Amino acid sequence: MKLRRKDREVTEIKELIQIIDQCKVCRIAIQDSAGLYIVPMNFGYAYENNQLVLFFHSAKDGRKVRALKENSDVCFEMDCEHRLITGDTACQYSYSFKSIIGNGKVVFIDDAEEKKAALSALMKHQTGKDFSFDDKMIDSVLVFKIIVHEFTGKYHP
Repeated sequence: MKLRRKDREVTEIKELIQIIDQCKVCRIAIQDSAGLYIVPMNFGYAYENNQLVLFFHSAKDGRKVRALKENSDVCFEMDCEHRLITGDTACQYSYSFKSIIGNGKVVFIDDAEEKKAALSALMKHQTGKDFSFDDKMIDSVLVFKIIVHEFTGKYHP
């Protein structure tokens, strides 16, 4: 993925991970037979061996789940540090933010231990706390991950 504004591109992995750490909502863009669909979701993540993986939980049915089973290719976006920049005229106004945009493939997680690890990563990212999950909890929720193929970061100061 290439940015038009190279002066705003974030390329250092440490800085990209810092942006991801600050974001709590990831918007997933999907497509089904009815058209394009975007859904905001809380998430967790892992970054190991130069591979970013995002984790999500969901109800077991619905448009999102059906669409992801139909087409596992997705695009995602997350952003943080929003701040209005004021000016004397309308054209001088702007908006400061940091963002991550990428694409990847959804994989549904069926293995109970992998689901627990994914949910633990999600809860740790969202709350900063460690949680444990029993089998009843694990069985009641659908868990999936996005194996990220590529992503870019942007900073508008």
